[in-house]
Amino acid sequence: MWQRVQTLFLILVVLSMLVSFFLPIWRITNGGIEMQLYPLHFSTIENGVKTTQYFPFSIMAILMAAAATVAVMEIMRFDNRMTQVKLGTLNSLILAFVLGSVVYFYNQVTNQYGYGKFGLSIWVPFIGVACNWLAIRFIRKDEKLVRDSDRIR
Repeated sequence: MWQRVQTLFLILVVLSMLVSFFLPIWRITNGGIEMQLYPLHFSTIENGVKTTQYFPFSIMAILMAAAATVAVMEIMRFDNRMTQVKLGTLNSLILAFVLGSVVYFYNQVTNQYGYGKFGLSIWVPFIGVACNWLAIRFIRKDEKLVRDSDRIR
């Protein structure tokens, strides 16, 4: 299980989703007001008072947790490659929703408050998508190798 390269790619998917939880997507400072958008919440700090809004921004964190969970399930199903491919395809769909929600909420706050600084959490999910795609590719390659060797017998 651990010696296969697709397992390493799936671990990178899990790590990229977990890292995305803690990094900001967007931040701006206007005068004495600091605003930050994280995958779990939108925070406003004004005169030392922090106001946090969780809904609807927590949808991004829920989708990231779902993508990480599916990737872990995909790792655990190393004995059945076709199930891994199906889980990887499901994870691609979830990751597409992650990217869509990140871009949607980023555009929503920039239209409302103006352009701020990009955070790393807007780019890290792209690493997860690329690693998931590579994992599916290598899983299919393994399955083809096994089927070709069965045909030779």
